[in-house]
Amino acid sequence: MSPNNIASNMDRMILQFSLFYSNNCYYICMNYLSVTINKLSQKQNIFLTGGAGVGKTTITREVIEHFENEAKKVAKLASTGMAATLIGGQTLHSFLDLGISSDIEELEKNGKYEIKKKIKKLIASMHLIVIDEISMVSDTLFEMISLRLKQADFNGSLLVVGDFLQLPPVVRGYDEVKFAFESEAWESFAFEKEELTHIYRTDDVAFIELLHSVRFGRVDERVHNSLNEYIKPLPNDLSKFTFLFGKNISAQQHNKRQLAFIENELFVKEAQIIKHLKSAKDTEVERFMNDARIDKNLELKVGSPVLFTRNSWNYFNGERAEVVNIDASNVFVQKSDGKVVKLEAVAQSKAMWKEKTLNGKKEMVEEEIFSVYQFPIKLAFAITIHKSQGMSIEDLIIETNEIFAPSQFYVALSRSSNPNNLNLIAPQKQWYDLAYVNAKAMAFVNETDEK
Repeated sequence: MSPNNIASNMDRMILQFSLFYSNNCYYICMNYLSVTINKLSQKQNIFLTGGAGVGKTTITREVIEHFENEAKKVAKLASTGMAATLIGGQTLHSFLDLGISSDIEELEKNGKYEIKKKIKKLIASMHLIVIDEISMVSDTLFEMISLRLKQADFNGSLLVVGDFLQLPPVVRGYDEVKFAFESEAWESFAFEKEELTHIYRTDDVAFIELLHSVRFGRVDERVHNSLNEYIKPLPNDLSKFTFLFGKNISAQQHNKRQLAFIENELFVKEAQIIKHLKSAKDTEVERFMNDARIDKNLELKVGSPVLFTRNSWNYFNGERAEVVNIDASNVFVQKSDGKVVKLEAVAQSKAMWKEKTLNGKKEMVEEEIFSVYQFPIKLAFAITIHKSQGMSIEDLIIETNEIFAPSQFYVALSRSSNPNNLNLIAPQKQWYDLAYVNAKAMAFVNETDEK
């Protein structure tokens, strides 16, 4: 492709990205996007980081789109199924054929150490490998990633995305948490760090400063008093707010109770599943639906509040609306600005890479295994912190007594797009016990900031 075409493509993407944020009345410098694309094109590995709400996911999607528009192959990966569905990809274990192994020793025990020919060919065919939510990748998983890339003679570029001051890797029992950057392999990739710093989720300066303090676990008297200001009497009508819980069962029960208060007829919208390959298993579909936040049976009533679960030209992920009409094929919802949006069931698909013969030549192509059709909304009475990933929620109540992991309070707090409508349930612990950060993650972030 000629330099003029590359520039034209870049201009289009910058305009598209700017328009995405102009809906929220914000301006954005798109230098990050062009710099990231140029460096990755030159085989420079990138570590894209920054706090919540700074545009990491949006830039990642734009980078992926750029490479795919150039007919280049991109592996979109994450350690968890939910994180993978957010970028339309698959888990690291699935793509790299790691089975259930958690480290190289288990890989050997499970007979998975030697790379299969088809996996080697698959990895080698990629121009770009994207790993999202890198904070949730353990040191041992990162060692296995490095092993597979070496075994496959991978010659493309690697983009890892995430914030080590957010959710850490899941560990077994009381095992010590160890991050990807603790792996000996981390340094070998010579990542260039790009940090996004401007928060687009809110323009409340005082709240942005509070988020910064909580992200770094700094709770002094000022932060303590600021957090206390958000402890308010609960409103009489809880349906106007979204509760953020740490536990699935709490969110489910709250949604069920609040929906029962609405006296209108109950409609149940069943997800439609289309299997493109006969080999697709029901268990795989169910796991995908859970990861992608798709309700198998979406219960709705006229008058029930909902949250959009994806971005579109006329709504955004986490935006609130109210159901105003339901028919056989559509759900009509009204947003806070009075505009009514007609929703149809939309498809979310799971794909896998397969070798196929195209024009007499064998190539790796992504092939859809199955598609799930459902309306892109969830009941807005409650959602878990984990499933609120990527959302910007305007009217929010956080159940602070269900905070149980490092940086989880920061993740919850940073969902708020309107601090004036933020309520915190009074915690039974001190604020500094909630706003705690893994010491190793803190040291790594501070060290890379100094470089």
